[in-house]
Amino acid sequence: MQLKNAITVIGAHAEGEVGRVITGGVIAPRAASMFERQQALQADQDWLRGMLLSDPRGSVNAAVNLVTPPIAPEADFGMIVIESDYYPPMSGSNLICTVTAVLESGMVPMQTPVTQLCVDTPAGLVRVRAECADGKCRRVAFQNVPSFVMHQRQPVEVQGLGTLVVDVAYGGMIYVIVDAAALGFSLDRSEARALVEAGERIKLAAAVQLPSVHPEKPGIHTINQTLFAGPLETVNGVKTAKNAVVVSPGRLDRSPCGTGSSARMALMHTRGELWVGEAFVHLSVLDTQFNCRIDAVTQVGGQPAVLPNISGRAWLTGVSYYGADPEDPFPEGYRLNDTWFAS
Repeated sequence: MQLKNAITVIGAHAEGEVGRVITGGVIAPRAASMFERQQALQADQDWLRGMLLSDPRGSVNAAVNLVTPPIAPEADFGMIVIESDYYPPMSGSNLICTVTAVLESGMVPMQTPVTQLCVDTPAGLVRVRAECADGKCRRVAFQNVPSFVMHQRQPVEVQGLGTLVVDVAYGGMIYVIVDAAALGFSLDRSEARALVEAGERIKLAAAVQLPSVHPEKPGIHTINQTLFAGPLETVNGVKTAKNAVVVSPGRLDRSPCGTGSSARMALMHTRGELWVGEAFVHLSVLDTQFNCRIDAVTQVGGQPAVLPNISGRAWLTGVSYYGADPEDPFPEGYRLNDTWFAS
């Protein structure tokens, strides 16, 4: 077998969302921070995204995560998330997949009943509490980066949908948050394609009409996800809601979405709907769930913010080796719009 750029990948999914973990074959670029390392990877090694995520090796419903040495001295390892179209600063489902993979593979020593970790991400340090037993990582909880509201109840003109009133919040990625019911969505899985079509249009319009720049990290400056928020209800005494997040170029997040949950909790706290320490269950279109709460309030750039805590589960799906035959005409893959919506 002849393969150039042979890469080892551990397959995983977190509550339904595919987050493959690169464990060998890629040398992380030198950098002074994880954000700079992410930017260098995108500029100089973007072939990795094409090869692993595009056809014929990849899939429209997957993301990959590069495990790197940490840059911050207090961190145990670094993580760079690579999605189909973006290198987001942080992703909760991908972090849960990555922590599960590094612990169950032995890359990082597993402690029972709890392994405490610190993960260095382009968005900042993320503190992790992994529940472990019998050689397995049973549940991953993490305190995410400070999350906050950027725009409240602002009108956006969207082609084919008219004027929508939306919110924008940051939870490790920047989200435009839309009331699902206002657009006639119940967030049933049968609505997946319609949600994607509307969500991509909303995201593109909001990114232009509502400029959004992180006040302390100006490199984070673009709305790149739409979150359709279902109604907030009380179920078995716990505040509960469903959501659907659209990931470019056009698919639904299969999990409840960790950074989306963080952004939504920041908005809920601002509205007086969720208090510090109060439990919140966030559901996906598959009805999988993340258990959420706000650990504390803080500030970012002088404005109010919250420290979200998210927990969920991941399962490993296999170990693969990827590469390109030297004679392969598609070493970096290809995309067709029968599955790649926006191609």
